[in-house]
Amino acid sequence: MTAVFRSDVTVTLVRSAAGDADVLFAARVSTSGEASLDELDKDPEKSTGLINYLMRDRHGTPFEHNSMTFLVQAPIFVFREFHRHRAGWSYNEESGRYRELEPVFYTPAPDRKLVQHGRPGKYEFSSGTPEQHAGTVKAMESAYRHSYDAYQEMLAAGIAREVARAVLPVGLFSSMYATCNARSLMHFLSLRTKKENAKVPSFPQREIEMVAERMEAEWAALMPLTHAAFEKHGRVAP
Repeated sequence: MTAVFRSDVTVTLVRSAAGDADVLFAARVSTSGEASLDELDKDPEKSTGLINYLMRDRHGTPFEHNSMTFLVQAPIFVFREFHRHRAGWSYNEESGRYRELEPVFYTPAPDRKLVQHGRPGKYEFSSGTPEQHAGTVKAMESAYRHSYDAYQEMLAAGIAREVARAVLPVGLFSSMYATCNARSLMHFLSLRTKKENAKVPSFPQREIEMVAERMEAEWAALMPLTHAAFEKHGRVAP
């Protein structure tokens, strides 16, 4: 197979049951009981104050009564970070035990900052030179081709896929389904995006931030009032 080198990631919303009204009926059951179901037929725009109150005072459970499932295609090192998020998340990833993995690998785009300065906790990054970028891409592509050739040689010799995959690098692309609710997604976004209006600074690796940005765009379209409240109150998960 011919190796493919990518600098992007892919996020597809494959299924959702999520809207601002879901927050409202869940919140109003505390005072209205079964009558809170009426919120499903009302215009959520009339209840932006309640959504903002819940977000501001961190009444979080009403934001859990919804669901979004994403198909994410990204390098394996992104998934290793992603799987640290456990509460409110479910994952299923393609398996190198059961299928032959394809030669699709990550290389940084020209605008990806490459040079690291400072110490842990205070890292800063600069772009680096065109020569540094070219050298990085060349080294990655060479290593990727060498490792995938070794993988193919072992498979051809009858070695089990689960053994042969050990030579493959974390820059290999994988695919997974990730299912979450708005509250767990907000927690993820608070840590995996860097925004000027965030009350709590975050310094994510750029590649997982690329995934987070695409997930946030999909969620914002589904729950615009909730997303606006998240932005207004400093991108802190309730």
